[in-house]
Amino acid sequence: MELKAGFKDSDVGPIPADWVTNPFLGVLQKIEAKRHQILASEYLAAGSIPVVDQGQSAIAGYSDRLDKRLVRPDGGVIIFGDHTRTVKYADFDFVVGADGTQLLIGKNGNDTQFLFYQLQAKSIPSTGYARHFKFVKEMVFRVPPVPVQRAIAAALGDVDALLAGLDKLIAKKRDLKQAAMQQLLTGETRLPGFRKAWELTTLGHLFEFRNGVNADKRAYGRGVPFINVLEVITKPHLHAGDVPGRVSLSQSLIEAYAVRRGDVVFNRTSETQEEVALASVYMDTTTVVFGGFVIRGRPSGDRLDATYSGYALRAPEVRQQLVAKGQGAIRANVGQSEMRTVRIRLPEVDEQKAIAAALWDMDAEVAALEARRDKTRAVKQGMMQELLSGRTRLV
Repeated sequence: MELKAGFKDSDVGPIPADWVTNPFLGVLQKIEAKRHQILASEYLAAGSIPVVDQGQSAIAGYSDRLDKRLVRPDGGVIIFGDHTRTVKYADFDFVVGADGTQLLIGKNGNDTQFLFYQLQAKSIPSTGYARHFKFVKEMVFRVPPVPVQRAIAAALGDVDALLAGLDKLIAKKRDLKQAAMQQLLTGETRLPGFRKAWELTTLGHLFEFRNGVNADKRAYGRGVPFINVLEVITKPHLHAGDVPGRVSLSQSLIEAYAVRRGDVVFNRTSETQEEVALASVYMDTTTVVFGGFVIRGRPSGDRLDATYSGYALRAPEVRQQLVAKGQGAIRANVGQSEMRTVRIRLPEVDEQKAIAAALWDMDAEVAALEARRDKTRAVKQGMMQELLSGRTRLV
């Protein structure tokens, strides 16, 4: 294969003529983590200094152990999770958390943040919860001149700062929505124009319940879409596109176990009590059925707005009751009889629709921000491929 003008061949493929390749020991060095380390049990929810460990989160907790503080090295520090393969960069003082956290800095004048992006772009094979740092030590890095390293690090750092800002904004919007749910779904805050008293009723007065269909194993993978536990747990409002599973049933069974628009589906079993009896409302007209680990609640009458149901049945006041009814030593289970007794405060339908519209708008705002974040992540991946290979030059 003919090399592009200005490139040369290397042991890691074509690189720009003014770049070199170096093994791990030529560009990175470990710094001691043990004397800066605290136990996971010592993490605080708030404190004077952040804790950084090998988990996915940028900050795992906080500490007041100033004697354990790692003072930020010039150029920052790379954090590598020996067990998790997580690669992070910190440009601040921190305390090291838990075992398996490896700390690296650039050596021989190489830029640490640039090497962080090089390491982040590399594929590290998984060996389960074994050690992975041995793979890092075997790596060969593409190394441009230091000014180029710094320019690439600055460009990618700007994108990471944008992503961090979007993450914070999304978290803030989610918190605002949770607060709005607490106020609007309990009647603590009323929307303008609504004054009528709310009704206290039970799920048994609102729904007719039915357990899902148990089909032969050979029936799965084809046929009509069917709602299973995972879809119910994932989101409060389901559309046909959210239901990937298929099951082959007779027409009579399809009719008996069909889920109509406005029906509520609950997962009746879960590995954790906190997830049992989570509710989702089906919002489409496409025919789907519901599986054996799901309970369908069909509204009796016209006292419920479909969109409102998806929010109200996940409100803390209702969830606390459902979680308390989850039974089982290994798996949490809840049945129709327990669900019928759950109490819920219900406004008139017009107020339900107004509340649902307000919460739906907040969800749409979060979804738009998440889409923007996902697009920015994709842009970053493209930038990394171009910049870290030298195909696109900044200086």
